[in-house]
Amino acid sequence: MGKLALAAKITHVPSMYLSELPGERHGTRADAIEGHREIGRRCRALGVDTLVVFDTHWLVNANYHLNCAPRWAGTYTSNELPHFISNMAYAFNGNPELGRLLARVCNEQGVETLAHDATTLQPEYGTLVPMRYMNTDEHFRVVSVSALCTSHYLNDSARLGWAMREAVEKHYDGTVAFLASGSLSHRFAQNGLAPEFAFKIWSPFLERLDHHVIDMWQAGEWADFCAMLPEYASKGHGEGFMHDTAMLLGALGWSAYDGRAEVITPYFAASGTGQINAVFPVTPQDGAAVPPPEASRATSFRSSARL
Repeated sequence: MGKLALAAKITHVPSMYLSELPGERHGTRADAIEGHREIGRRCRALGVDTLVVFDTHWLVNANYHLNCAPRWAGTYTSNELPHFISNMAYAFNGNPELGRLLARVCNEQGVETLAHDATTLQPEYGTLVPMRYMNTDEHFRVVSVSALCTSHYLNDSARLGWAMREAVEKHYDGTVAFLASGSLSHRFAQNGLAPEFAFKIWSPFLERLDHHVIDMWQAGEWADFCAMLPEYASKGHGEGFMHDTAMLLGALGWSAYDGRAEVITPYFAASGTGQINAVFPVTPQDGAAVPPPEASRATSFRSSARL
């Protein structure tokens, strides 16, 4: 019935908003902003009606959660970096019908998920920053998904992504994009060194590791990448333990995925972290490679702290 038309791994660095403002950082994130706008243009061309954002700034300690309120509007200041994002206005519409559908199918496939459509909960900046550039005119509806998961298995996040794709393709009357909103390596510069690392990766090891991963994505080495994802998430300081990436790869077919990533915004550094905008072509899959639930509890790494 429905269609997953576009999948992407995207940045949400707060310096994108800062770069809009007068000052020494003005214009310094133009490439990242243009990458978001290009992804937005592609979604429009593909007829996408809703952007589903896997948000690594939405921390949850139990279950998976979807924020699918009918409407959000307000002014946002980051509690983490209030000197980067302060009084940023936002407004866009949600998609309660799709949110409830996604949660229902996830639960039917054994991934406990709650949809929140009657809520005062506002999106986090992993959703707000991309929407500022992809959805300026409120063309798209939005569903935000918790992807900073403190007590969850990466394999379960992969299964969540696959269940969401099946929900869209089998039961939804519309066209959707999935956006994994999070960094590659996410080792922030030590306190006091942030200005020095504004445009640098924290360590040569992390920078080389990130570049190797991007090479794997562009070469389509998905079986190897999925196998190494738990260690990459841990040793590479992946944002939100890279649950957003597991969700995205799960939706694409996990280790059986046969597409090759297209880099939209080349790899760049932000406050010590590694960032990218990349599109992953959506190819036909049967989901056979998505990890079963017993594997997720027996063999997968688990995130036990905020990384």
